[in-house]
Amino acid sequence: MSRYLLLPVAFLLLAGCLDEPDRPSESLADASDDSVLEHAKKHMDSRYVCPMHPQIIKDEEGTCPICGMDLVPKMIDPNTGKHPAVSVKGEIIQSMGLRTEAVRKDTLWRFIKTVGRVDYDETKLIHLHPRAPGWMESLMIRSEGERISKGDKLGTFYSPEILSAQVDFFIAMEQSDSSRVRNARNRLRILGIDDATIRQLEESRETRNALPVYAPGEGIVTMLGAREGMYLKPDTEMMTIADLSSVWVMVDVYEHQIGWLSQGLTAEISVPAWPGKSWEGKVDYIYPELDMKSRTLRVRLEFPNPDMTLKPNMFAEVKIYGGPQRDTLLIPAEALIRTGERDTVVTSLGDGRFQPVDVVVGAHSNGKVEILSGLNEGDEIVTSGQFLIDSESSLQASFQRMSGE
Repeated sequence: MSRYLLLPVAFLLLAGCLDEPDRPSESLADASDDSVLEHAKKHMDSRYVCPMHPQIIKDEEGTCPICGMDLVPKMIDPNTGKHPAVSVKGEIIQSMGLRTEAVRKDTLWRFIKTVGRVDYDETKLIHLHPRAPGWMESLMIRSEGERISKGDKLGTFYSPEILSAQVDFFIAMEQSDSSRVRNARNRLRILGIDDATIRQLEESRETRNALPVYAPGEGIVTMLGAREGMYLKPDTEMMTIADLSSVWVMVDVYEHQIGWLSQGLTAEISVPAWPGKSWEGKVDYIYPELDMKSRTLRVRLEFPNPDMTLKPNMFAEVKIYGGPQRDTLLIPAEALIRTGERDTVVTSLGDGRFQPVDVVVGAHSNGKVEILSGLNEGDEIVTSGQFLIDSESSLQASFQRMSGE
């Protein structure tokens, strides 16, 4: 493979495309009128460098002692700024497809686009435990996934401790001790006996071995830990009931977008299972700690789900709307050059001259970037082909630093 193929793209393109900055281009007629000596004097300050090793600088043509590549002319910019200006011929501007656009103020609509997962609303989860050890005499729920309503009978439960509490309640009523009756009734409530059953016991004055267990709320049975005849303890979970009339969506937001967040903001989701359909909710809670590895902040969204279309563990595409930010200096996102060390925009100075400028950027949204400093309204910036110009300007600045100019 020829060593010429190893030349950087910038040098191959710029060798015939870029004039020396601030020096008028010589026409063919002017060049033909010069004598050989006059023409040579114009290039007495020419130097030659290696495209791969810029530290190799010579006053005459030759090859690099390190890699053997041919040295190429070094273009010197008299500007002393960090980013020298670059001049480009008019025909080259057209062939490179350079486009420019004026910097202007406009409204930036802030929204965060991310992904999330549908989850249960934990405030509407019911974990059902027995209040005393005993046996599940009967069970009306046969499997997980059954839908129940508040007050539905779930089964019957026998506990010697509850039976003893019934006896104490009857003895207190026979003694007509109102204080003791009140305490005995409260003990039955503490053991999980509902008021309706207590009234039935009070009227019948007869103990019942197995007492009914009723659903304290409505929802879907998501966990069934009890079976008929099973011995249960207070730490045993009989079942879990989840109300899906509203759901949570858990999302992660990048660190640079945290400033847009606040509780109550409008959020919108869509799920792959229902194309074209969306749900509107709100930001319910912003967690206080970032994830150290992903550098993201966890945010909880709340969405109404009356028809239970949204199912827990569904994947969701999320948009959080932060509202308008008016009278903001904006540029197209494609005009910004991001290197990881600096953010740069190439400005057009007119007459084919271009100058890279470092900027401080703010919010990014909908293809627009907020400029906090570095540009003014009305500045003309390059939106296409700016990378080649910035590369040439950086090379010239490096040459100047090495040569002490």
